[in-house]
Formats: sequence, structure tokens, C-alpha cells
Amino acid sequence: MGEQHDEVRYGEWVAVRRHGFVAELVLDRPGAMNAVSSEMARCIATACAALAEGRDARAVVLTSSHERAFCVGADLKERNSLTDAELVRARPGSRAAYTGVLELPMPTVAAVHGYALGGGFELALSCDVIVADPTAVVGLPEVSVGVIPGGGGTQLLPRRVGAARAAELIFSARRVPAAEARELGLVDLLAAEGADRTEALELAGRMAANSPVGLRAAKRALRLGHGLDLKAGLEVEDAAWRTVAFSGDRAEGVAAFNEKRTPDWPGE
Repeated sequence: MGEQHDEVRYGEWVAVRRHGFVAELVLDRPGAMNAVSSEMARCIATACAALAEGRDARAVVLTSSHERAFCVGADLKERNSLTDAELVRARPGSRAAYTGVLELPMPTVAAVHGYALGGGFELALSCDVIVADPTAVVGLPEVSVGVIPGGGGTQLLPRRVGAARAAELIFSARRVPAAEARELGLVDLLAAEGADRTEALELAGRMAANSPVGLRAAKRALRLGHGLDLKAGLEVEDAAWRTVAFSGDRAEGVAAFNEKRTPDWPGE
């Protein structure tokens, strides 16, 4: 999974690298520990839009090029220079970065090491699965600087760990080390130190071996059905099932199973 086939840059600080059917979305602003400026937010949103529109990536891994940080959150130096009017104008672009990751139609895996704080942790929370190494430190400390999580944290965190636990973490603004984060469900898998990216790419590779039509439909059912009552959720599932039941992927999957061979997914 480590073989890199090509790289596309989105501005100075975001790159997409291809590993077969896996796309690696790289946060690459090492001089600022990947602090998300207005420009970087636009680049993340643009990269996600391109990934969502394409059909060749079956899974996405969100990684960092910085050795000691996944992402430290919003660029507070930039924020400090903005007028109120400029802050208001920057808000839609900031939101687009987080919703861009959240709304990717294929499975997404975050590979976290070092600091993943504030908006950095929200980018990870926007993924379906979070792989972390023992150096990871996560948290939503926004209230300590007079704001609140604005990249989905107040909504995504309680969906992971429950309302009371999310309240404790957000109101205390505390930073959570990797071992405790795994116990609390803030991250899903703990890799060996320095192996978060490798393990995340391997996991995404196992996902990408499956039907791209099935993956997207399953993600849609999981996302849309969450929080609904069981009857409504089953209707969401049935609608998603209908999108795959008569697909080329379904026909190929059944044929490959019966012929005892690896499927060659048409992706439609």
C-alpha cells in the first residue's frame, strides 16, 4: 500500500496521492503544524470536491506530513489579524473544509499522530475511522480561547462518545493522550508508534478491495440512518439496498463468488 503512483497538489499545503484504489489526502503545511488558514481550508475543500466527483478512489486516508502533529486546528495567528467582517466572510470557506471531508461518499480513515486539536481533531472526527499512534494527543480546546468547536465537533463528538462525555471534554477543553482516547472511543485503533499512516493505508486498502458501489451505499445508509428510530432507519437501509441490488457490482460479486475468483468490480 505504500507505493505512490502520482500526486496532485491543491495549492501549497494540500496534496492527494494515489495508492491504487486508495487516495491519500495529505495535510502538508509543516511550517505551521498544519494549522488551517483560510487558504488551506479552501484547498482542503477543493481537494475533497475533486475526490467526491471522481470514481477511481474507493477509499480515502487523511494524513499529515508533519512528524509531530496531525493538525493543531485553526490558524489563530491569522484569526488574530482578521476584522469581524473578515471573520464572517471567511466562515463559509472554513466550514467547506470540514464538510468536504465529512461528505466524502467513500469510506475515509484518519491517520493521527502527535497533536490533533480543535479543528484538527474535527477533521479526524469527520472521517469514518480514526487510526492513531501512541504519540497522539486529541481534544477540542476551543472554549479555552473564547470560541466553540466550529468544524462539527459539538455534533460529531457526542455521536461517538455520548452527550455527557462530549460535554465533559468540550467544557474542560482538556487534551486526551492516545491510550485514554482509545478507551473513550475518541479514536478507534491504536497502531505502533510511527505506524498510523501505514496501518490506515492498509485498512483503506482492505476496504477498497470491496465493491465501490456497495461501499458508497453502505456509508450512505450508516450516515443517513444514524439517530433515526429503527423503522425509519430500516427504510434508509432499504433505499440504499435498492441502489446496489441491480448494479453491475452486484452481478459481478455474485458471479465471482460462484466462480471462486476475485471480483473485477465495474464500479457501477
